[in-house]
Amino acid sequence: MTTLITPFRGLRPAPQHAADVAAPPYDVLNTAEARERAAGRPFSFLHISKPDIDLPEGTDPYSDAVYEKGAENLRALIDQGVLLRDTEPCYYVYRLTMGAHTQTGLVCAASVADYDSNRIRKHEFTRPTKEDDRVRQITALNAQTGPVLLAYRASETVREILAGTAQQAALYDVTADDGIRHELWQLADAADIDSITASFDAMPALYIADGHHRSAAASRVAAKRKDDQAASRYFLCVAFPDDEMQILDYNRVVRDLNGKTVRAVLEEINDAFTVSPESSPAKPGAPGQFGMYLDGQWYRLTVDPERIPANDPVASLDVSLLQDHLLAPILGIGDPRTDERIDFVGGIRGLGELERRVDSGEMAAGFALYPTSMEALMAVADANEVMPPKSTWFEPKLADGLVSHVLD
Repeated sequence: MTTLITPFRGLRPAPQHAADVAAPPYDVLNTAEARERAAGRPFSFLHISKPDIDLPEGTDPYSDAVYEKGAENLRALIDQGVLLRDTEPCYYVYRLTMGAHTQTGLVCAASVADYDSNRIRKHEFTRPTKEDDRVRQITALNAQTGPVLLAYRASETVREILAGTAQQAALYDVTADDGIRHELWQLADAADIDSITASFDAMPALYIADGHHRSAAASRVAAKRKDDQAASRYFLCVAFPDDEMQILDYNRVVRDLNGKTVRAVLEEINDAFTVSPESSPAKPGAPGQFGMYLDGQWYRLTVDPERIPANDPVASLDVSLLQDHLLAPILGIGDPRTDERIDFVGGIRGLGELERRVDSGEMAAGFALYPTSMEALMAVADANEVMPPKSTWFEPKLADGLVSHVLD
């Protein structure tokens, strides 16, 4: 019987190598950054997730040689005993700590069939090039190595089992270069496994927070392997309760003022927003508030409540309100997916990054947003809608390499 999630035999580092193997997600570093991070670290998972770092500079990252090198590097770590495979299927408990914030999740394999039927729900479009890359990577490795970040509506049953498991000795306790602490436990008790599986099976939906391309790629691989092993019909995930996840702001910078003066821009903004000058960075304190850095001055913008649609989960998002009432009509930013006059700054960089990019002359204005809520994300996904680009920035990030899902 197909269940929403299932335990699996994880491929993971031998405990003494965990700190050497753990690596940032493949998509947060470019090749040059990954090469620098992996220098002198032969066991780093970057040699598998970004294998172009081991090929000559200028190598096409989508060439056959890159995927072949990743598979070669994975086999080498297995052959050297750096990576080991658990003998029995199990779940794993994964705890992330970033400063005062802690979240505890479940490493599991989630059903491709439930992804295809939209029980595992999406909120973003995918790009064919990135999907194709993940399909080729999974196929070359015969494994899923980058976990998809999932959210579920909090369950006390699941929370209690994870907390109980986390009282045992951890398999790994690794603090990464960025100060994020990664702890992993094995959840192997048969009764707990059955209870976890049943609890998730009773949930109406799971939500993809990050990893839309990895999920879509897993679905495509499963479709190709209709008669293959059951493992192909599941994909690697870490699922966290919605009330523990942390979404940071995802801010915007715009290259020019669309041919307008600062004074003209401020006058036009008054049509849809209340504008208040601020003597320090205007960090939004609630939905519907925005910070704007323009000509060396911070302003707090508060949208006219009548401009917020009551029953539209997408149009009522702050990212949509800013786009629909300021960026598009005033600054001429059409499609933020393709317009080269706009760029996006993750909240982890702080509002000082907006100031820096504007003060340098690279950009003309910066906009700070209030973080999108998990409830808003789930409402969009439940409505089978898609969020605007760069709506959510999840922190902390999962590490690659701590657990992989082999497709056999």
